[in-house]
Amino acid sequence: MRKLFLLAAVVATAASCSFNKEPMGLKDAFEGKFLIGTALNERQILHQDPKADSLISLHFNAIVPENCMKHESVHPRENEYTFDLADKFVEYGVQAGLTITGHCLIWHSQCAPWFFVDSDGNQVSAEVLKERMREHIFTVVQRYKGKILGWDVVNEAILEDGSYRNSKFYQILGEEFIPWAFQCAHEADPDVELYYNDYNMHEPGKRATVVKLISDLKARGHRIDAVGMQSHIGMDYPSFDEFAASMDAYIAAGVNVMSTEFDMTALPTITMSADVGQTMAMMRPRRGRPGQPAPEFTEAEKAEMQAAQEAFNAKFNPYTEGLPQEVADQWSDRVAEFMQMFIDRADHVTRFTAWGLTDATSWKNTFMAVRTDYPLFFDRNYEAKRVVNDMIAASKK
Repeated sequence: MRKLFLLAAVVATAASCSFNKEPMGLKDAFEGKFLIGTALNERQILHQDPKADSLISLHFNAIVPENCMKHESVHPRENEYTFDLADKFVEYGVQAGLTITGHCLIWHSQCAPWFFVDSDGNQVSAEVLKERMREHIFTVVQRYKGKILGWDVVNEAILEDGSYRNSKFYQILGEEFIPWAFQCAHEADPDVELYYNDYNMHEPGKRATVVKLISDLKARGHRIDAVGMQSHIGMDYPSFDEFAASMDAYIAAGVNVMSTEFDMTALPTITMSADVGQTMAMMRPRRGRPGQPAPEFTEAEKAEMQAAQEAFNAKFNPYTEGLPQEVADQWSDRVAEFMQMFIDRADHVTRFTAWGLTDATSWKNTFMAVRTDYPLFFDRNYEAKRVVNDMIAASKK
């Protein structure tokens, strides 16, 4: 009888251990290969989304901020810094033991307008802009010295054809603004990693210029550790061959690669034809002159807008009630194939970061037009999609 009792106890204990076993997270599956990251929004940084805290704890070991470290957020006026939310973001990562990436130091978008003009509204000289860049970079980088692994030093400076974006940085300083930014960041913190970050990094023209940029920075003795391939992709772009060719080219140039802002829209790609542009313009809210209310739409205009919206939704926003299983499976298959490219090059990959946590808060829902999209690893109910298990399985092969 005693033997039977002991046997029953062992079986019950084993069953209990099996039942209580924690599910494997993405970060655990990819341990030893590369970091698995996500971008945090304001509510998540402030711990106002408990379900998000649980997902982050289980699946991610790296974080990056969506907006709170960008220029206009931390340096809205010349002699004023506002670090409240950025400080809380870094505190979130430090307390949770997560690897933190700073995003971003120099970017033409979301840069406070004062940065490029003097007190009279005239464009500043090259010397003034260089000094402003240096002061901004030193202030921000040194504030978080020892807490951040790496910084996106320059973001989105090169166009798909390989030419430089005609930003205010480029207009005033030319190509020199990029080496100057990297020099300042390295001087501010010699131990922090430095990255160039951009979208559509699979384009051959952009690839060639980024490879040359890496070579030029290294020739000058400047530090560059990796390039961030943002990876905002779709069901029909880019081709795997193009993306893999760029990964291999950057690795051959002597840096690591990262997927820094991954999401994949499940919706039909919007091609900006004249008809689509006209429809989207028609659907934008009407504005009045300064100090005057917006004019009312006529009934005929309202009917035309309604018809345009319905036609647009039928073609470009077809899944407002949920993603059909066939499309969801296609989406998961393509994401898994995409991840496999990084697994195959794990020796030169340092991080794979999703741009957001769940479909509900993804910027893709409002990119170009208001649509219901499904671009991330977790759905609107915080449930993992099939692709999460697919990626965990792929990591073990």
